[in-house]
Amino acid sequence: MNGNGHAVLPPGTLTQMRRYRQPVPERPRGLKLVGRILLFLFTAVAVMAAATAGGAYLFFHQSVAAVKDNSKSIGIKSGDLPGISNPHEATVILLIGYDRRAGDAQGEPSRSDTVMLLRIDPQLKAISMLSFPRDLKVPIHCPGKPVYTDRINAAYSLCGARGTLQTVKSLIAPVPINNLITVNFRGFKEIVDHLGGVWIDVDHRYLNQNKNVGQGYTYATINLWPGYQHLNGVNALSYVRFRHTDSDLLRVVRQQQFVRALKEQVARNFSIFDLPTIIGSLTRNVAVGGNFGGKKVLSYAQLVYHLPAGHFFQAKIEGLTGYYELDTDPANIDAAVRDFANPDVEAPTTATQVLEGRKPKVPRPEETSVIVLNGNHIEGSAARATDQLRGRGYQVVLPRPDQTGNAPSFNHFDTDVYYNPGYKRAKAAATVVGRLFEPAHVHAMTKLIAPLSNAAMVTIVVGRTFHGTLAPTPPRVIPKRQPAEVAAAVDTTLPLVTKVRRRLPFRLMYPTVLERSSIPDPEVPVRDYRLDKNHRALRLTFRTGTRNYWGIQELNVGDAPILSERNFRRFYHGREFDLYYSGAHLHMIVLHGSEASYWVVNTLDDELSNETMLAIARGLKPLKGKVGRGVR
Repeated sequence: MNGNGHAVLPPGTLTQMRRYRQPVPERPRGLKLVGRILLFLFTAVAVMAAATAGGAYLFFHQSVAAVKDNSKSIGIKSGDLPGISNPHEATVILLIGYDRRAGDAQGEPSRSDTVMLLRIDPQLKAISMLSFPRDLKVPIHCPGKPVYTDRINAAYSLCGARGTLQTVKSLIAPVPINNLITVNFRGFKEIVDHLGGVWIDVDHRYLNQNKNVGQGYTYATINLWPGYQHLNGVNALSYVRFRHTDSDLLRVVRQQQFVRALKEQVARNFSIFDLPTIIGSLTRNVAVGGNFGGKKVLSYAQLVYHLPAGHFFQAKIEGLTGYYELDTDPANIDAAVRDFANPDVEAPTTATQVLEGRKPKVPRPEETSVIVLNGNHIEGSAARATDQLRGRGYQVVLPRPDQTGNAPSFNHFDTDVYYNPGYKRAKAAATVVGRLFEPAHVHAMTKLIAPLSNAAMVTIVVGRTFHGTLAPTPPRVIPKRQPAEVAAAVDTTLPLVTKVRRRLPFRLMYPTVLERSSIPDPEVPVRDYRLDKNHRALRLTFRTGTRNYWGIQELNVGDAPILSERNFRRFYHGREFDLYYSGAHLHMIVLHGSEASYWVVNTLDDELSNETMLAIARGLKPLKGKVGRGVR
């Protein structure tokens, strides 16, 4: 209808119509040619990318195989290194660094300067380290020879890598060693250089030029100044090997510090194009033992690349005495091995809570209610786990009478641990429980599991990897809160900073308090230097009463590699601080300003308490006056 009551016919009835196609405007010939070229280039790039990816894949696996072939040279026999059947299970690697020095007679055995254990835990997403000082006296186990006591590096000199392996295995039993890596120092330098060097926080002045040495031997040459800086392979090796004015204990810590710095460098700068040169260095200078397939290496690399902040742990052997030869009670080695095998991923959180006067959030076993369900179809599996948890002090909840005690399915390979969000600190409790069943996975409660939990805080579904025995209870690291050991120091520190202010193009800060026994380092108390072509830095170095060194670093760069491992960010009196832990020890605190960052760095062995570190950081005060223009 047309609106007035009269019908309207369709337009096709009376009106002639023609259907036609609008011609597409022709593009200029130049544009056609460009389009064809772009299409060709895109196709070529796609083909090249596919070929490169395939070639890189083949090259990588062939290179891993080439490195593995070198294992024949280290004399490892079948059964020396047990493999792991579960990809989620932790792997322990023994790393041996050895050296043949210039002037050594032909046939004279090499020396093992580094004996370090690395534990890679995919479940906890954690890496832990344990180093044995080269001068530590232990029972030496050389295959085919009587056991005797000597310094641990004698095992390599007398019996090679297999002797060191057997010696370390006797010290850490029942923790297995799954893989072995030996590397000489030439390979160390080459690999560091191929990765572009490493950034290291050097704690004080290191100098040895082998002048006026009359003892018939010399120490390695070294010439390093204090401060955060970039080291090439030669300088990095000199730094990790240095010990002639301190001790073998601090050398161990420097070696572990280097491993962390190398991890930071790989995570930031590693490229697939670095593989050819790095693999070349590996095949010439590295030998491995155990199952090191390409898939396994890639999984380790991915774990290292995505390692959560603060999940790099350093276990330490306490109670060491002596200088040229070190002794300790075997119980101290056992304690260090327990820490190494059971890294406490909650230690930084707990330490921060204690530092701030709050109650730690990880509930004790008697505060944790648990129920165990069978998810592996092995009769009695859940009952055995329940009995052992009861023996560890947990509040055991049993299934209701109308329930079977079984999970909804029996296809659980690893153990699954579910926490009830209705309870405070339930996730932290589930994390602790999960470590007893490792490998285990922690999840929030699901609708499928909730009806079977009988209101427990934690529900455990045992999988096929549970063999009837719980792992040892992980140690809980809860430091005691203590007063900060600091003293006023403005009269000492203000002049140090004032005299270099004009040479640095950002506002400086000075500490108003110092650790009570500390003084400015008599050798190099303050150093201003060029960090790179665009940035400058200031380092204040202090020496404690025990002749350890700590420092304050100031620089106008915000993305230094060392800053990538922050544990927590806190605001104290309106200022922003980042906390960096090594286990339960506060190793570094960073104060961020508008133009620069200011770090308080603990001693190598974290001698300063957490409370002392925080007091020094909070006591940093900006220097008044104009900012310097810097030295060009």
